[in-house]
Amino acid sequence: MKERIDDARRRMEGATKNLSNEFSALRTGRASTALLDRINVNAYGAMTPLTQLAKIHAPEARLITVQPFDKTMMTDIERAIMESDLGLTPSNDGTTIRLPLPQLTEERRKELVKVAHRMAEEARVAVRNVRRDILNEMKRAEKDGEVSKNDLGRAQDDVQKLTDAEVKSVDEMLARKEAEIMEV
Repeated sequence: MKERIDDARRRMEGATKNLSNEFSALRTGRASTALLDRINVNAYGAMTPLTQLAKIHAPEARLITVQPFDKTMMTDIERAIMESDLGLTPSNDGTTIRLPLPQLTEERRKELVKVAHRMAEEARVAVRNVRRDILNEMKRAEKDGEVSKNDLGRAQDDVQKLTDAEVKSVDEMLARKEAEIMEV
């Protein structure tokens, strides 16, 4: 049972780490290089993450700079940024692509909060799915006579406590991200 609970913990923590990564790529009022983490560029005939093709910096609160390692990739990188859902307009001086981040409108902030809520709900569902899978495994083990009913009850309580803790963690992450997005 302990192995199953450890497996559940690892999988649930994976869901919250994934949410954390998704939140880092969600735009707030400040420039963050993580905004560009999900952008892929058609480079040399293959889709390549932008982070492997350029040096990315956030020198100011409202500016991200992208310096391609290969200057011939400049137009492909600009195109990928324009086609992304970030709503950024790149400008290039021949060596560096500048991405000024406009001030978020109240309407856009509310849209981003809705996106954050959707991401958080997906993480909660993932945590609950892990709980369901582990509980089903435990019930099968009890049915097969591998564990007693008492051990099953204790293990189910442990899994529920673990689930509650991870869902609480997701809720706390959402509250922090929501405050960050709504901050003017």
